[in-house]
Amino acid sequence: MKTALIILAAGKGTRMNSDLPKVLHPIAGEPLMIHAIEAGATLEPDRSVVVAGQNATQVHDTALAHDMSIKVVEQVEQLGTAHAVAQARAALTGFDGMALVLYGDTPFIRASTLERMRDALAQSDVVILGFEATVPGRYGRLVMNGDTLEKIVEYKDATDAERAITLCNSGVVACDATLLFDLIDAVGNDNAAGEYYLTDIVGLARARGLSATAVTCDEWETVGINSRAELAQAEAAFQVRARAALLEDGVTLTAPETVFLARDTAIGRDTLVEPNVVFGPGVTVESGATIRAFSHLEGCHVSRGSTVGPYARLRPGAELAENVRIGNFVEIKNAQVAEGAKVNHLSYIGDATIGAGANIGAGTITCNYDGVMKHHTDIGAGAFIGSNTMLVAPVTIGAGALTGSGSVITSDVEPDALALARAPQVEKPGMARKLFEMLKAKKARQQRGS
Repeated sequence: MKTALIILAAGKGTRMNSDLPKVLHPIAGEPLMIHAIEAGATLEPDRSVVVAGQNATQVHDTALAHDMSIKVVEQVEQLGTAHAVAQARAALTGFDGMALVLYGDTPFIRASTLERMRDALAQSDVVILGFEATVPGRYGRLVMNGDTLEKIVEYKDATDAERAITLCNSGVVACDATLLFDLIDAVGNDNAAGEYYLTDIVGLARARGLSATAVTCDEWETVGINSRAELAQAEAAFQVRARAALLEDGVTLTAPETVFLARDTAIGRDTLVEPNVVFGPGVTVESGATIRAFSHLEGCHVSRGSTVGPYARLRPGAELAENVRIGNFVEIKNAQVAEGAKVNHLSYIGDATIGAGANIGAGTITCNYDGVMKHHTDIGAGAFIGSNTMLVAPVTIGAGALTGSGSVITSDVEPDALALARAPQVEKPGMARKLFEMLKAKKARQQRGS
């Protein structure tokens, strides 16, 4: 079945008290809207439309940065959910297939749930996603007759008997696209809020003799984010589930509650993650690695048997081969570190290639930025970089070469060569004592003068 996603992302998010659109606030390192888009992406949609409102430019840019094929349309006036979906009509001109309406502030719907909705649409004209609410509150209620969904009643318009129903509406809808827009054309705004409710399409469909049903999911999947407090609660809930999934998959977390994961964090079994580690987006860690305490990883790949940290930072583009050692207070950015290489202490390696078995001494820096351009450093296999070496890129250190501690290397070093680049040591007997006496006398004069 062809599929089109319609992601509603026009809400003002007043309760967030923020200049940032609500759907762009992050959970697990990604905007809420991206979570919703990725949930729908598992259905391999033929088209995806984001309906933006407040700060449409920011929403537009974020959506296209994630997927250039997404079409962003604008809802200038917020007149209800049916009106919002109607804004996607032009972007879906000529589309023949299922339209799936998702919400940019509802990040946790599982792929399996959306697949069940798609399957249900083969037997029904309209499919609504519902959930049994622990506290139904002000959710819309699903009025069922067996497997048939008769109507959806908004809380404001519900009778006491209807408010007693605990099966609630998530707002997620699956429907043939042509039928969806036809039903929306018939939606009115004669209700307590004066808005065009998408939920009215169920009653309209039933009045035409069409079928409607509900697919249910766990309540947590339908959580919508409307405030900073709810954002924090959703983040905590995501982390609990993500940590539990890793533990189930054979990853050791010595203090799970202190480890923070991104939406796409991938960690292989028998990897050890020590306390207070943060994973940003785009991290893959293979089996049998060790990520030591207080490390931060983002946009990087760590191969089997490698060790990172403690107190290490891997930035985007860091690629560690097998059995690499990245030690304390080391930062790696846009660099490839080959098998068995070591960067053990207090170093910055950026825009570089490090050969197999190379050893990078403490305090080494690849000086990759000249104030305008970035430049590359190439360190050969088995090279030994002495402590406190400055490698001024672009520069190549040959395989098996050695740099003396404290050197500033500005030219290429041949394989197996020793490179020394530092001023000769000068010693002046007695000068230290004389200098200290002079400074102490100056301080004494200043104190008397005050």
